[in-house]
Amino acid sequence: MKQILALTLTAALSAGAMAQDFPSKPISIVVPFAAGGPTDLVARQLAEAMRKPLGGANIVVENAAGAGGTIGATKVARAKPDGYTLLVWHIGMAATTSLYRKQSFKPLEDFEYLGAINDVPMTLLGSNKLNANTYRDFEAYIRANGGKLNLAHAGLGSASHLCGLMWQSAMKLDKSMTTIPYGGTAPAMNDLIGGQVDVMCDQTTNTTSQIEAGRVKAFAVTTAKPLSNHKLLKDYPSLQEMGLKDFSLTIWHGLYAPKGTPADVTKKLNDALKVALKDPEFIKKQEALGAIVVTDNRLTPAGHKAFVADQISKLKTAIEAAGQFAD
Repeated sequence: MKQILALTLTAALSAGAMAQDFPSKPISIVVPFAAGGPTDLVARQLAEAMRKPLGGANIVVENAAGAGGTIGATKVARAKPDGYTLLVWHIGMAATTSLYRKQSFKPLEDFEYLGAINDVPMTLLGSNKLNANTYRDFEAYIRANGGKLNLAHAGLGSASHLCGLMWQSAMKLDKSMTTIPYGGTAPAMNDLIGGQVDVMCDQTTNTTSQIEAGRVKAFAVTTAKPLSNHKLLKDYPSLQEMGLKDFSLTIWHGLYAPKGTPADVTKKLNDALKVALKDPEFIKKQEALGAIVVTDNRLTPAGHKAFVADQISKLKTAIEAAGQFAD
């Protein structure tokens, strides 16, 4: 009995010492998508903002793209649970259980939830070649030509894929558009700009500069209400006010660690996250991308996990109705 107590005490003291020294080496934030994409930008800005509250720690961003984000997520789920390998992922954390009926990790069981980062509205876009300039024109054009048009997305499980699924489902089109998957946001956007594809729905982090430059046409935002405070998108209607009842889709990002990461370490990381999200420079950069920094209960591990559990349930309905699975 004494031996068991001694071992338990030794383990507790070891964990406490680890937390006290944390971080003592570089921290890696894994982004499960290619460099330069929306999630990558969020992660790199977050890494910079978290350095100071973590005592000037060296935080590097590692891209592990593929399989709709599941390759990078699996890498983190299987990493040593010491706080030095983290994951920044978006709504795919909630969608993956429905998109991948066979997967190597469980979103609610294999990660320590550190907190939410931001909410990112989506914009519905069209090629400049489309004969439509307002949402009403666009909707009429889609209903008349849906079977002849194609919809681009950045790959199965991407934000643009999920948005396209939900929008087409809400539209209840007689003839669905042909869906064209790409290996990332950049090539999908390039083909939309070039007119090789007709329609795309993507995060404001990726679309704002293209809309401002006039390279694509914007028709609506996916938030429940128009983005009245956004200098560029404030005049575009929401899909909900255009008649798609209860349509509201915001792409959120969260921060995660492998299951079993010591509680004292996760607390340090959560505390650093909270400080980072109040950093004026970080907020400014996020607003420039069209993102809204989280300030509600999702900042807490428990609050974010409860939110993701609810999102899993909601997305399951849309994905199963569409019948599009990644496996």
